[in-house]
Amino acid sequence: MNSFPLVSIITVNHNQVAATVALLESLTAISYPNIEVVVVDNGSLANDAARIAQAASWAKVVSSPTNLGFAGGCNLGLAVAKGEMLLFLNNDVEVAAGFLEPLVEQMQKPGVGMVSPKIRFYHNPEIIQYAGATPLCYITMRNRAIGFAERDMGQYDKPYRTSFAHGAAMMTSREVVSRVGLMYEGFFLYYEEMDWCERISRAGYTIMYEPASVVFHKESASIGKSSPQKAYYLNRNRLLFLKRNASGLTRALGIAYFWVVAAPKRLVLSIIGGQGKHRKALVRSLLWHLNPKPNEYVS
Repeated sequence: MNSFPLVSIITVNHNQVAATVALLESLTAISYPNIEVVVVDNGSLANDAARIAQAASWAKVVSSPTNLGFAGGCNLGLAVAKGEMLLFLNNDVEVAAGFLEPLVEQMQKPGVGMVSPKIRFYHNPEIIQYAGATPLCYITMRNRAIGFAERDMGQYDKPYRTSFAHGAAMMTSREVVSRVGLMYEGFFLYYEEMDWCERISRAGYTIMYEPASVVFHKESASIGKSSPQKAYYLNRNRLLFLKRNASGLTRALGIAYFWVVAAPKRLVLSIIGGQGKHRKALVRSLLWHLNPKPNEYVS
């Protein structure tokens, strides 16, 4: 077994040069000796690719003339990556020097298909965002990030099996991808990593949380904490994920719950909150399921 297999670190940029360059600067300080970095410029309006290449000439910069979505951007980066190990990082993440070795070590264990580090908030670095995830209830489509909003007192400092990796920082291997396939691009934004985790788990692999690795997440720098775009994709993809991953009675109950409880509740809350643009986005997300258009981009 190679102690230091080549790790391809893949990140996607969309109109966020400053955040991407900050990530790249943090990567220059890591201790792992065998990496390549692939940056995908995903249809940015300005000449972001050239600016990133100038700031980090050692990185591979790949450009798409159009926005391919999160999964599409990651898959484009994967197509040019050479590594045995594949680490996907959001561009609004920054890392510490020794974060990579524990992830590689975990991925080299038999049966492990994906691993995520402990994730803490960049602007409040003692607070946890992710320390693994609970199982998903397919009827309500609810789960939670373990440790979310808790102060890190070492309470989640042992690695363990988890239900889902976190899309802000997740490592898999080329072997796993060759078996389960690429990320599904039909979501465009949100739920892609959960869908991928489901496929990896169904293929018999284990998904792990590794607390010896820590990254810091600025969270939603590329889209904002609350926006009509975010409301659209979260609501649309909630049902799309359910349709792709549940079956039988569970699928039927989940679809019924979505249309009878979840969707009306979201619409009522948007009306009460005076969020006209959010309400229109939610309605549009519901109409999408009557006439699905894969890879649709909504700004």
